[in-house]
Amino acid sequence: MNLQQLEYIVAVDKYRHFLKAANNCCVTQATLSMMIKKLEEELGIVIFDRSKQPVIPTETGKEIIAQAQVILRETSYLRQLANDTKLEVKGQIRIGIIPTLAPYLLPLFLYNLLKNNPQLKVRISELNTNQITEQLAKDLLDVGILATPINVDGIKEYPLFYEKLVVFVSDKETTLKKKFILPEDIDVNRLWLLEEGHCLRSQMVNLCELRKKNTDFGNLEYEAGSIESLLKIVEMNEGITVIPELAVINFDAKQKKQIREFKAPVPVREISLVTYRHFVKTKLLEVLAQEIKTGIETFISPQNEKQFVVEI
Repeated sequence: MNLQQLEYIVAVDKYRHFLKAANNCCVTQATLSMMIKKLEEELGIVIFDRSKQPVIPTETGKEIIAQAQVILRETSYLRQLANDTKLEVKGQIRIGIIPTLAPYLLPLFLYNLLKNNPQLKVRISELNTNQITEQLAKDLLDVGILATPINVDGIKEYPLFYEKLVVFVSDKETTLKKKFILPEDIDVNRLWLLEEGHCLRSQMVNLCELRKKNTDFGNLEYEAGSIESLLKIVEMNEGITVIPELAVINFDAKQKKQIREFKAPVPVREISLVTYRHFVKTKLLEVLAQEIKTGIETFISPQNEKQFVVEI
């Protein structure tokens, strides 16, 4: 038995297809099949039911695969410990980031992250909160960047900074003339929302207490899939929306005049790095956190930053 065989059975379980698993492992299908067959013979059990399409693990195979995943994680931990002692930042980090954060935060730190760590390979996926937590648990991602708290079993949260929420109003809007407003000043019948699945939508709903109010959106209902779409629909159809502070970075002078800030206490969203409990790349996590903190310091006021400490 060797680690390569364990990697192969985990890959087949992931892709449920021998050829796809072989391609992912950069070997021929014949090699992968032979190595798995040898492992089955050594253990005296059948790991995969090859008569089914897609291929599925047997009941005993499921237990073997689960243990293989534990062994591979622990092996990864040993390698990472060795790398950390050498003070080297290398390898791969797979990042999931929510859509309401990605277009604004990534440009602030990604270039320097890659420039300062040339041996680091970064893979980024734009996903909603549920998708990120699911993929972390399945070891398809290393770290998520999202709004917290999420209170999901097995997920560790490392807060980075607090991002203010602000109101964006159409230049044709006749309400909200004052610069500082309260949540109760917002006419919910003129409020545009992101579609279901966005954590920012939930914050908007709670902030404006939409669940307690009857709303009438007239002859058009539009739930935007991104903040950029939300801003455009507000401009085209009047009304208002709530957006995070970083979304204002690229606003022109006209758009900045359409921003209204909340009176204290100002609503914020906590932005954190999140990992699954088995995550071992602590050095990479610290480097990522520092690059993000450096990238946002021009745009986020110091009192909204949080000291980042990795606790294992």
